Amino acid sequence: MKKIVLFAVAMFSMVFYALADDRPVSYDRIPESAREFISSNFPSDKFLFATVDDDLIRPDYTVVLESGMTLGFASDGSLDKIEAGRTAIPVSILPVQIAEYVDRHYPGSSYRSYDIDRRGYEVELSNGMELKFNKGFALVEVDL
Repeated sequence: MKKIVLFAVAMFSMVFYALADDRPVSYDRIPESAREFISSNFPSDKFLFATVDDDLIRPDYTVVLESGMTLGFASDGSLDKIEAGRTAIPVSILPVQIAEYVDRHYPGSSYRSYDIDRRGYEVELSNGMELKFNKGFALVEVDL
């Protein structure tokens, strides 16, 4: 009996591991709200490819645009990450409170990455600074 349970656990682990890999998906297979976000914020940037990390609970999507911009979306299509390629992230995508703080304290800086998670927001600036904000947009950490 012990061997059967151990075998079943091993098989389940292998199946779970195999399903956790990123696999390519077409543009029409990413969530509608993600497609709307892309078309409204990057209207002239061409779609190159997308992948889905299907982890059995909630798939995450990664979209790469021709400019080198990499966008991460949650299963519901909400934005959770942007990494700028050869260009800067448009300020219009960021919450106003973060954009105002950066403009006031780091004028002339552009955005290289923007992350959203359950604790708050993180931006990496062109000067190498990483700023972390809580959900209330208060600065909580600065990394040089």
